[in-house]
Amino acid sequence: MMEPNPNPISSSLLLFLLFFTPTMVAPLGINYGQIANNLPLPENVVPLVKSIGATRIKLYDADPHVLKAFANTGVEFIVSLGNEYLSKMKDPSKAQSWVKNNVQAYLPATKITCIAVGNEVLTFNDTILTNNLLPAMQSVHTALVNLKLDKQVTVTTAHSLAILQTSYPPSAGAFRRDLVNCVTQIVDFHCKTGSPFLINAYPYFAYKGNPKQVSLDFVLFQPNSGIVDPESNLHYDNMLFAQIDAVHSALASIGYKNVCVQISETGWPSKGDADEAGATPENARKYNCNLMKLIGQKKGTPMRPNSDLNIYVFALFNENLKPGPGSERNYGLFKPDGSQAYPLGVPAINAVSTNSSNSGGSGSTPSASVPPASSSSGYLAITSDSGTSLSPCKTLLLYFVSFGLWKKLDNYYHL
Repeated sequence: MMEPNPNPISSSLLLFLLFFTPTMVAPLGINYGQIANNLPLPENVVPLVKSIGATRIKLYDADPHVLKAFANTGVEFIVSLGNEYLSKMKDPSKAQSWVKNNVQAYLPATKITCIAVGNEVLTFNDTILTNNLLPAMQSVHTALVNLKLDKQVTVTTAHSLAILQTSYPPSAGAFRRDLVNCVTQIVDFHCKTGSPFLINAYPYFAYKGNPKQVSLDFVLFQPNSGIVDPESNLHYDNMLFAQIDAVHSALASIGYKNVCVQISETGWPSKGDADEAGATPENARKYNCNLMKLIGQKKGTPMRPNSDLNIYVFALFNENLKPGPGSERNYGLFKPDGSQAYPLGVPAINAVSTNSSNSGGSGSTPSASVPPASSSSGYLAITSDSGTSLSPCKTLLLYFVSFGLWKKLDNYYHL
């Protein structure tokens, strides 16, 4: 049983957040993973989420404690079904039972708007998982239709950028030949149901894979000379935008030009092992703070300049039980005690870690958070920040104002 937090967040801090937290021009999303045994109680996480201006959360399960804690906050949720549930969700009765218990039960107080079925399934190269994916998505959607929830809740799945065969230049983006048929069927499902196409993109892996050839400025949204796509003549000053537009091109190549693309994961670790180049607090600060600036500008990519960026930052917390290299446990904006992993330019919050039972989500389905290392396979991306130290209040204001006059970047490396 979880005991009450002995140090609730002060009323004065809550008043500060109410009056001084900036209003996002475009919605910021955050991934709330729970592969840890030292995270704060969900009710103490609410002020942390508000402190960074996030209005959307993606869970890797459907944790009832989290969904209840965020009731009547207006925060939108993507809840998830792990890969281990795909075969079960093909059964319409099991899908409907899951939707009733994990979605309908929390509406309308908690604003659940999407269900992510599986994570990076197509790049596991598992035939059984792949064959179960679309039927599971269809079954969950049918359950929503039967419960008259399909107009407010959509169904999707998140993909790794490794589903791309070609990614450079962005205008030549194309899916892996062996996945084209499967991807086409999934995208057709998105078009019929009005759901987004989700991609996990990690520019960090491009830099980590070859730090001598990948421009750090280009991946950190820093001022740089950028690249020009020789086919489209579009200029790119960061890698993330190039990645997103490569996905747009890949979708167009199979006949889908108007699909909504969202970045379901992107982030940068603040710490890593000795051989993990670039995993530092300063680089993580530049990547995530510059990304938040871009989201606040409400500007699209060169290929889709009038489309808002729909991005979920990975992740809310450092997760101490994640397997793999050291970086996997250090993607969080916050440490488990609620302190910032590096300066974010928002007020500090005391969120005492009392939820010691967590080990991957405490919902009715276990967390299916896949370590980011499986997400990007070294695909490039970019960021931008001057690196100058600003006071918290100044940084807070600057996050959400428009920054122009980006300098060009001179080096773009494709793995």
